[in-house]
Amino acid sequence: MTPAAPVEIIVTSERGPYRVHIGAGLSDDLPHLFDSLRLGAKRIVVSSAPVWHRQGKRLGPFLGRERPTLIPDGERAKSLTTVSRIYDACVRRGLDRSSAIVAFGGGVVGDVAGFAAASYLRGITLVQVPTTLLAQVDSAIGGKVGVNLAVGKNLVGAFHAPSLVLCDPTVLRTLPRRQFRAGLYEVVKYGVIASRPLFDRVTATLPRIFAHDLPTLTPVIADCCRIKADVVMADEREQGPRRALNFGHTIGHALEAITRYRRFLHGEAIGWGMLAAARLSVMRGTMQAEDEAELQTLLAALGKRPAVRDLRIADALTVVGRDKKVVAGRLHFVLARGIGSTEIVSDVTTDELALAMRQIGLR
Repeated sequence: MTPAAPVEIIVTSERGPYRVHIGAGLSDDLPHLFDSLRLGAKRIVVSSAPVWHRQGKRLGPFLGRERPTLIPDGERAKSLTTVSRIYDACVRRGLDRSSAIVAFGGGVVGDVAGFAAASYLRGITLVQVPTTLLAQVDSAIGGKVGVNLAVGKNLVGAFHAPSLVLCDPTVLRTLPRRQFRAGLYEVVKYGVIASRPLFDRVTATLPRIFAHDLPTLTPVIADCCRIKADVVMADEREQGPRRALNFGHTIGHALEAITRYRRFLHGEAIGWGMLAAARLSVMRGTMQAEDEAELQTLLAALGKRPAVRDLRIADALTVVGRDKKVVAGRLHFVLARGIGSTEIVSDVTTDELALAMRQIGLR
């Protein structure tokens, strides 16, 4: 089969429209795309050592004699300390307001580099070149950037839309299988919240997706990006409809925090969170048990997730109480109304959350 044709999506934002390019081999065209933005000559590339080791040759000609700014790998690197390292690199390179930061890596690199771009000189250009499936389908689009605090995830951040997003599915071939699987949880999320056809297609073609078959994988990435773009354009600052993107994230973020970001990849925690949210949806009568069973089957087909049976519900509830989705003391929680639709409620009780967590295995 021939590779899928490249896709271009235009996203409007407060900072102006930007393009999301999706297609095999597009990362090799970054210099041309970057020049089309007509920016100043000075820029830095932020990446992590594992990503740069596997994929740095793609951006080597783009950097010239400059070296990338490498930050630690993993969720624990999403910190103000890491952001400070990027600021130092910006100063050394002499970046000004015509300059840009290029985030070349997964969601952590994109979030941290994005927050640095949002805050350095009160905001400079950001280019996202995501190298993980999770970042390509989710975090690179929409302009939410930030870092974690010890007590919770993404508690410090900003809205700072990129000027360009480039998603090249070929870079995913060197991604460790666990990392690739982690991204598929977010793909499944998009099916649950907005597209029954996407959910069914992932279910039917999962072996080809795992085989990185480009004619299968590229349209899946493009569909997720379209859904994300549509939601973001309707509610850029997450005052209403954009909250649907948090399906599974309330409890998923809590699991990450109580394990100090050491046990779960983000997608794995969201997988557990989606199971809990689906259970709560069935308990409330918004989701049929048959749809919950389909979700459970598909998530199980993605592979084994790190265990939760030793984690305490009380600890998770403490983190949930500090979640950024708590507004005026009320938690906005995303329930499923089946596969392909959600609703947002603000009356979920602590007892309901505890029961849902207990039923997925917490104690």
